[in-house]
Amino acid sequence: MNLYQIIRLAAAGIMGNKLRSFLTMLGVIIGVGSVIILTAMGGGTTKQVTQRIQQMGSNMITVIIRGRGADTGLTLAEALAFKEIPGVSGVAPVVSGNVKAKAGTRNYDTAVEGTTEDYLAVRNFNLNAGRFLSSLDRQYRQQVAVLGSEVVNQLFPFTNPVGQQVQVNGLNFTVVGVLAPKGGSEDDRIIIPITTAQRLLRNTRLRNIYLQAASPDQVNGVIARLEPLLSRRFKGDTDAYRIFNQTAMLETVSQVSSTLSLMLGGIAGISLLVGGIGIMNIMLVSVTERTREIGIRKAIGARRRDILGQFLIEAMVLSGMGGIIGIISGIAGAFILQKLAGISIALSPAVIVIAWGFALLVGVFFGFYPANRAAALQPIEALRAE
Repeated sequence: MNLYQIIRLAAAGIMGNKLRSFLTMLGVIIGVGSVIILTAMGGGTTKQVTQRIQQMGSNMITVIIRGRGADTGLTLAEALAFKEIPGVSGVAPVVSGNVKAKAGTRNYDTAVEGTTEDYLAVRNFNLNAGRFLSSLDRQYRQQVAVLGSEVVNQLFPFTNPVGQQVQVNGLNFTVVGVLAPKGGSEDDRIIIPITTAQRLLRNTRLRNIYLQAASPDQVNGVIARLEPLLSRRFKGDTDAYRIFNQTAMLETVSQVSSTLSLMLGGIAGISLLVGGIGIMNIMLVSVTERTREIGIRKAIGARRRDILGQFLIEAMVLSGMGGIIGIISGIAGAFILQKLAGISIALSPAVIVIAWGFALLVGVFFGFYPANRAAALQPIEALRAE
C-alpha cells in the first residue's frame, strides 16, 4: 500500500466522525493559540519598554540614592557638581511628587518634576511650543512651568497654554513651554525649576539624578569616575546608591523578557500536552472501534507498517490541523486584544513555527502508542472482535 492510499484511509477515518475529531483537536487549538497570544503580549510589552528606554538616549546615566533618612539624598550643589566630571555634558537632578493642577474651571491630578535647564537634552525631550527652563529660572526660583502634552489636553484642550496661568497645589505658575509627546506617563507631568519644586514639595534632598555623557563611548568612563565620588560621599556604603545606564537597562529588560516569554510559553505548552493526551485517548477508542476493520485489512495483505502508518498519520493530521487552526485563532486573538484592550503585541514567526512543530510532535508522540497497538493486532483475533 502506497503513502497516498494510507493518507486517504487516515483522512476517511477522521472525516467519519467530524465532531469527535474537532473535539480531539480542541486541546491542540487552545494550546497553540495560547502560546501565540501570550508570547505576542510578552514580546509587545518588551518592545514597548525597550523603545521607551531607547527614547531616553543611549548616553544617559541614572543615579538613584536609596534609603529614607533625612540625610540619605544629595543636596542640589552636590548633584550639580557632577557636571565637573570629565565627559559629562549635562546634569539634571529631579525632585518629584503628585500635585493637583488647575486652570480656569478644570482640575487635574498629575505629577510635578523639579529639575534644571539640562533636563530637556539629558532626557531626550523636545518642545512643541514656547521655551524650556533656564538657569535664571532655577537661580531665582521662578514660578514658571513646562507642561506635558497630556496635561495640556486636560487643562487647555482647545487653546495654546503658553503665557497662561496654571495653579499647582494652589500656587500660580506661568506656562512657558509645552513638551512634544513621547507616549505614556512621559506626557503626564508638569516641569518646574528644581529650587521652586523643593520649596513646593518641602523636599530638599535629591534621590534621582540624570547625567548625560558627551557621547555613548564615554558612558563607561563617566561611571568609573562617578563611582568613587559617590562611595566617598556615602562613606563606602555601596548599597546607598545605584548607577544605571541605558545599555544595562536594555540588557536587564532582555533577560526579564526572555524569562517571562519562556514562562508564558511553558504555561501555554501545558495545554498542548493535555491536547496530546486527548489525541491518544481518542485514537485508542478508534482502534477499539475498528478492530474488525484492522483484521480484515491484515487478512487481505496489509502489512504491520501500513496499519501503523494509517493511525500515526491520523494522529499527525489531527494535531497538525489543530495547530493550523490554533495559529489562526492565536493571531486573531492577539489582534483583538490589541484593538479592544490596547495591549501592545509583537508576533514572532519563529514562535508560530515552533508552536506548530511542537503540536505536530505531540501528535506523533501521543499517537504512536495507539498506532503501534493497532499494528500489533493479530488478524484472527481482530476478526473475532465484535
